[in-house]
Amino acid sequence: MTQLIVFDCDGTLVDSQAVIVACAQDAFAAVGLVAPSPERIRHIVGLSLEPAMRVLLGRDDPALGRRIATAYRDAFFARRAMPDHEEPLFPGVVETLQALAERGALLGVATGKTMRGLLQVLEQHSLADYFVTLQTSDLHPSKPHPAMLEAAMRETGSTADVTWIIGDTTYDIEMGRFAGCRGIGVSYGNHPVDALERAGAAHIVDRIDQLLDHL
Repeated sequence: MTQLIVFDCDGTLVDSQAVIVACAQDAFAAVGLVAPSPERIRHIVGLSLEPAMRVLLGRDDPALGRRIATAYRDAFFARRAMPDHEEPLFPGVVETLQALAERGALLGVATGKTMRGLLQVLEQHSLADYFVTLQTSDLHPSKPHPAMLEAAMRETGSTADVTWIIGDTTYDIEMGRFAGCRGIGVSYGNHPVDALERAGAAHIVDRIDQLLDHL
C-alpha cells in the first residue's frame, strides 16, 4: 500500500522558532506578566495555541490563558506585517518533498497552526501542491491527541501500518504512537534528541533529506 507521510510544520518544515519565541514573550508582556524563557517557549511548540499558553502560564486560569493566546495572535499578525518578517524553510525541504512525491507517497501536514496560518505558509513557499491532506489545530484537539493523524488516514484511505509522522517534538511522536503510526524525529527543531527517542521515535535525522533513507 502507498505510504502516507505526515509532516509537522513549525520546527520540521519551517524555521519559525525565533518568531514563536518573540510572539510568546510579547503576549505575556501585553498582559503584564513576566515573559517565559526561550527554552520554556520552545518546549510548548507543537501544541495548539491556547493549551500552549496555559502550559506556559503554569496555573489553572483559563480566562487568562485565553487572553494570552489572543495577545499572541495580535503579536504574530503585527510581526508578519513587518518587512523583515521571515519563516524560512529548512534546507532540503523542497527537494525531499519532491523526491517523496516522485516515489508515489501521499504527503500531509499535521500542525498546531490554524488552517489559515498553515495555508499562508504553504502559499509563501509554494508547497501547497505537494500535500493531499492538511490537519490543523482549529479542526482537532491539540497534539498529542491522535485526531489529526486519524483524520489524515481517513481522508487518504491509508492505514496506520503505512503511515509515518515526521516531527521535531515529543508531541508529534506521541501523537503517532497513539494513532498506531511510526514516527521519525528531526534533531534540528525544538525538542532534544533524547526526548524524541524516549517518546518513541523510530529514527532521528539531522537533515530532512535523510528521511529518504528511512521511508
